[in-house]
Amino acid sequence: MRTIEFGIIGGGWRSEFFLRIARALPSRFSVAGVVIRDAEKGTAFERAWNVHAYRTPEDMLRSKHPSFVVLSTPRKVTAGLIASLAARGVPVLSETPPANDAADIEALMAAVPRTAKIQVAEQYPFQPHLAAAIAVAHSGKLGAVSQAQVSVAHGYHGIVIMRRLLGIGYQKATVHTINFGSPLVAGPGRNGAPQREAIGSSMQMIATMQFDGKLGIFDFTGDQYFSWVRSNRMLVRGERGEICNDTVRYLKDFRTPMRSQFMRENAGENGNLEGLHLRGIIMDGEWVYTNPFPAPLSDDEIAVATCLERMAAYCEGGEPFYSLTEAAYDHYLGMMIESSNGPTVIDVPTWAK
Repeated sequence: MRTIEFGIIGGGWRSEFFLRIARALPSRFSVAGVVIRDAEKGTAFERAWNVHAYRTPEDMLRSKHPSFVVLSTPRKVTAGLIASLAARGVPVLSETPPANDAADIEALMAAVPRTAKIQVAEQYPFQPHLAAAIAVAHSGKLGAVSQAQVSVAHGYHGIVIMRRLLGIGYQKATVHTINFGSPLVAGPGRNGAPQREAIGSSMQMIATMQFDGKLGIFDFTGDQYFSWVRSNRMLVRGERGEICNDTVRYLKDFRTPMRSQFMRENAGENGNLEGLHLRGIIMDGEWVYTNPFPAPLSDDEIAVATCLERMAAYCEGGEPFYSLTEAAYDHYLGMMIESSNGPTVIDVPTWAK
């Protein structure tokens, strides 16, 4: 198995996920360099991560030839970088869909050739628990899935999980959104645990999305990413069963109800010497998810590493895993539900047809 070498443009918080993965799995991933325009920040990055920091993408690409470049940059500059790298024939893995509004999306889709090698690093469908749920939803065990209630992530992250659980592509949707604020004791954040007790307002968005014979319910508050007292939730319903968080109920036949659990299996516990890592998830004595990365990574890092491997395979002629068009569509739906005021019909945009 060859080592996948990639470059990174951007030195923010999300860039460190890619660097941690490369550090934990040096035989699988290698960072060719990181582009950071600020010289002082670049020097600090070099010391912290033992990677070379370049001032411009051109500097990095003159001396290195990575399989692809990861863009972990603010949206206001990402679209321009995608266009310039695509023009040079450099494959791009964008950390986020690069647009602030519908007009930005339309302009980007018009500017980038459909033949350009571009994918978006949407990791949520590859997180172990969500990947297991999607696999079971598509297995036929639940019958035809007609409903997915998803409270796992904001914006397009939540939308793509909902669509994949429902098994739908680009479809017209009727949307109704409500927002609700409630008091919540502040929890940890990107900078660690809280230093004192403080009560703030937790903003929750709930949106119903009716597709052709299927219902998606988006429900999220940003506190869930770090909060100790706000958890993720998921309900997937089909004609023969449902998934409710870790519990799967289904019919073996019309007279025989069954109940199963998603069971996480770890190496490195109870004296096992393989090293601490997730082996996978088991249901009914079968693996519904197997972790390909034997390293002490968080679920989100496992998912990001999966994006990196799939991007390398895509660059070599493999299947796309989250195209710029699909990401733009989910981002577009996310923006539409944010701006919805009462029932709203959202048509499939021309660039997604």
